[in-house]
Amino acid sequence: MSYLDKLPPTQPDPAFSIVAAYEAYAYEKKVGLCPGFYRDENAKPWILHSVAQAKERIHANPSLNHEHLPLTGHPGLLRGAQELAFGTTRDLKRVASIQTVSGTGSNHIAAVFLSSRLEPKTVWISNPSWINHTEVWKLAGPDVQQRFYPYFDAENFKVNFEGMTETLRKDARKGDWKIVADICREVGLFAVFDMAYQGFASGDLEQDAFAITHFYDTLDMEFAIAQSFSKKFGLYGDRVGVPHVVAPDAKTVENTTPLLTQISRAEITSCPSYGARIVAEILGDSSLFKQWLKDLVEMSERMKSMRLSLYQGLERRKVQGSWEHLLSDIGMFSMTRLSRAQVAELREKHHIYLLPSGRLSVTGLTSKNVETVAAALHDILGSE
Repeated sequence: MSYLDKLPPTQPDPAFSIVAAYEAYAYEKKVGLCPGFYRDENAKPWILHSVAQAKERIHANPSLNHEHLPLTGHPGLLRGAQELAFGTTRDLKRVASIQTVSGTGSNHIAAVFLSSRLEPKTVWISNPSWINHTEVWKLAGPDVQQRFYPYFDAENFKVNFEGMTETLRKDARKGDWKIVADICREVGLFAVFDMAYQGFASGDLEQDAFAITHFYDTLDMEFAIAQSFSKKFGLYGDRVGVPHVVAPDAKTVENTTPLLTQISRAEITSCPSYGARIVAEILGDSSLFKQWLKDLVEMSERMKSMRLSLYQGLERRKVQGSWEHLLSDIGMFSMTRLSRAQVAELREKHHIYLLPSGRLSVTGLTSKNVETVAAALHDILGSE
């Protein structure tokens, strides 16, 4: 008799399986536009200058050891993470924070905490969203119903703000994050922000954190943040993350932090220390922090340059459809109008790898391959 022979088959992760297929394919001119990893002009992994300098300092420290971190995590990381998310001028006594394992861990801790302590009937997830959001909530809150609000206007390549607000609150008016905060307060929604790209998106830390600080400054708002340091520090394999829960007052934080720690203790006890030390070193040192800001701008500017180059290549060829959104989008990704069948054709015929959704990662573009990509899209989509 076997206890395991009746386990149902599980579908492979769509993103990681495509990345694995790309890595396994031995073709010199292949192009990877799938993964959410920053790449340099040669389509290679890039170690940030600030990270390299921080590592040198850490390894030069004679007292470096391999002891456990405290259950709540590296103190310098937690302090720096809070100031990064909320700014340095706010009283942060309302914030409960612990270290965990990158963005997935932050989302998971938040989901377990909210589903077990607040016992919500429904979680609203954007459509489209990160692939892992639904999986995290399936495991962390199996009794919580998942519902979806429209987020992306595929016809006009912009945020479907009207659809989003109409779903979250009927009779919504046009606006911005201030309206979203008003809706959350009005309807009684507890917001969870997935904060993976601060600074990396636009190159401006404050600009990218506007939604967070606005919610915080609306003093009666309670919400959570799943903060990741993978993208903006290039520490994908070091898994550094911090979930924050914003409470109404410092007394509530005293009760919240132990509950978060209790969840983490049952799952991983103590987080890895190396990546946390790197981030803490950078955020706690003015010269390294300034270098990190330069690194963010360098990454952001390269992505902007690749967006412009792809746009120009598509426009010269008069590729069907509007591509203006390539210039107005920020950060690592842009959507295309490619169907699943066209994505497969692009891969089989031109050796260019995208997610089945047609999402394009601009960090895979370089000056050496951007014209190849534009020509391939022209072949698949045709001219106007």
